[in-house]
Amino acid sequence: MSMDRKIENKGKKWRRIAWISAAAIVIVLVFVQIVFGDKSSRLNVETDKITIEPVRHDAFLDFIAVIGTVEPIQTIFLDATEGGRVEEIYRREGGMVEVGEPLARLSNTSLLLEISGHETNYARTVNDMRMFRVQLEQQNLTSRTQLLDFDLALRQNERRYNNNKVLMEQNHISREEYDISKEQYEITSKKLDLFRETYKQDSLYRILQLDAMETSLRNMEENMKLVHQRLDAMTLAAPVYGELATLNLEIGQMINRGERLGRINILDSYKLRIEIDEHYISRVTQGLTGSFEFAGGSYDLVITRIYPEVRAGRFAVDMEFVNGVPEQIRIGQTFRIRLELGESRDAILIPRGGFYQSTGGQWVYVVDPSGSYAIRRDIRIGRQNPRFYEVLEGLEPGERVIVSSYDNFGNIDRLILR
Repeated sequence: MSMDRKIENKGKKWRRIAWISAAAIVIVLVFVQIVFGDKSSRLNVETDKITIEPVRHDAFLDFIAVIGTVEPIQTIFLDATEGGRVEEIYRREGGMVEVGEPLARLSNTSLLLEISGHETNYARTVNDMRMFRVQLEQQNLTSRTQLLDFDLALRQNERRYNNNKVLMEQNHISREEYDISKEQYEITSKKLDLFRETYKQDSLYRILQLDAMETSLRNMEENMKLVHQRLDAMTLAAPVYGELATLNLEIGQMINRGERLGRINILDSYKLRIEIDEHYISRVTQGLTGSFEFAGGSYDLVITRIYPEVRAGRFAVDMEFVNGVPEQIRIGQTFRIRLELGESRDAILIPRGGFYQSTGGQWVYVVDPSGSYAIRRDIRIGRQNPRFYEVLEGLEPGERVIVSSYDNFGNIDRLILR
C-alpha cells in the first residue's frame, strides 16, 4: 500500500527563523541601551530665550560698585547738660551759627535753689575761715605773751639763784633759802622748755588747720565754678561754627538732662557713608581708594573709617575726598562709587549673569562646539566685580557658557539647543 509523504514548505521555515532573529536582535539592542546607554536627563531649550557668552582671558579689574551718601565731615550733637523748661528759642535750624552763639534758654527752679544753697554754704565757710584766722592770731599772740612771761620769770629766777649761791657760800643766807631759789629756777626752766614745745606743736597744728580750711575753701570755689557752669548751661549755645541742622525745641517743652536737642554740621568738607555687602568685609581695609563721576569731573576717595557692626547683611565705611570736593555737592546726595579692592591681573573670565543665583557659582552649562547642546560642568569661581566672575577651575578661554538664569532647568544634565 503506498503512502503519500508531506512535503515541508521551506520558505515558511526561513521566514520564522528571520522573525526570531530580528526579535533577538531587538532584545539585545534594548539591553545594551539599558546597560550601556546615555542615562543623562535632557531638556529642550530655545536659544533665543537664553544668553550664551564666551569664556575669555583678560585683565580682571578687582572693584565693586557701591552707593555712597553725602554727609558732613563731622557732626556735633547738642545734648542737654541740665534739664529744665524751654523759655526762649533764639535760632531755628537751617542757618549758620557762630561759636558761643545762644540758641535757646531753659529755666530750672530746683537748680536755682541748689545754686543758692551752694552760695550760702560758700559764704558761711569763708566767714568761718576768717573767724578762725582771727582766733588763731589771738591764740598766737596769747602764747607769745606767755612765752615772754616765762622767759622773764626764768631770767629773774636765774638771777636770784646765782645771787643766793654766792650769798650761801659767804654764809649770808640759809641753805633752805638757797635751795628754794634753785628749785624755782629749775622748775621755771623746765616750764619754759615745755611751753616752747607746746607752742611749737600748737603752731604746727594751726598750720595744718589753716591748710585744711584753705583746701576746703579751694574745693568749694571749684564747686562754685561748676555750679555757675551749670547755671550757664541753662543757655544752650553753639559749641562750634557750622550749620544748625536740627533743633528739636518748642516753647514750654520740658527737657531732661542728657536729652538730644539737635546737631550742628561742620561743613569744612564732606564725606560719603557707604554700605557694603558683608561678603567683602575681610577685604575692605582703611586706605582703599575709590572714585565717582559728577558734573563732568572725576573725584577720588579714600576709606578713613570702617564700622565693624553688620546689619541686615551689610556694613558701613566712611570715605573722604582726596583731590577736592565738588562745589555743587549737597548733604543727602547719592553717588555710584567704584571701590577698588586690589590690583588688576590676568584671569579667565565669564560675564556675570543669573546663573550664579541658581548654582552659587559651583557649575555652569557649557555649550558644545557644535552648538546643538550644552552639558553641565563643575567649576570654581574666585573674585567678582560688577561685570565678570574670575574662574579658577573648570573652563578654558574660547568655550561658551549659558550665563542666564537656570531657574527653569532644574537638575537637567544636558540641554538640547534649538
